[in-house]
Amino acid sequence: MVPDRPIVVTGLMGAGKSSVARLLAAGLGRELRDSDPDIAALYEGATAAEIVATVGKAVLHRREAAHLSEALAERPAVVIAAAASTVDTPDCRRMLKEAVVVWLDAPPEVLAERMRSGAHRPHFERDLEAMLVKQRATRGPLFAEVADLVFDVSELTAEEVAARVLAALDER
Repeated sequence: MVPDRPIVVTGLMGAGKSSVARLLAAGLGRELRDSDPDIAALYEGATAAEIVATVGKAVLHRREAAHLSEALAERPAVVIAAAASTVDTPDCRRMLKEAVVVWLDAPPEVLAERMRSGAHRPHFERDLEAMLVKQRATRGPLFAEVADLVFDVSELTAEEVAARVLAALDER
């Protein structure tokens, strides 16, 4: 087990970061830090979509990077559901080297379908699948750079992913 290292679950919108991180936190007996509800709690309940609509994408991404930095510094170590945007920042990628990073990946069409069910996620473009194709092209190499564990979640439940992560952590 990795008792002193944070566990960070990341991936594009719709990958299931919150669900998997919640299960990991419960399984490891750790606190959960999830960027969406944590940021909403700090900013009058505003969802990521509302933050983008009112103050812009750049502000949301700065808040997400700050959330990651603060959560990584917590002790005892926590489980973090980190926003996908955090891999865009070289400082965040450096900080992630201190953690065990789990990348939840899936084809853009799978993620786009999942995104349609949640109004809390910002839709930066009208065509969600095209948006996710672009994000995956840009962020995929960055996720790969920081990831210790990678799972294609297109046909796995959150419970199955969490069980596989816990098994992998037991081997470390």
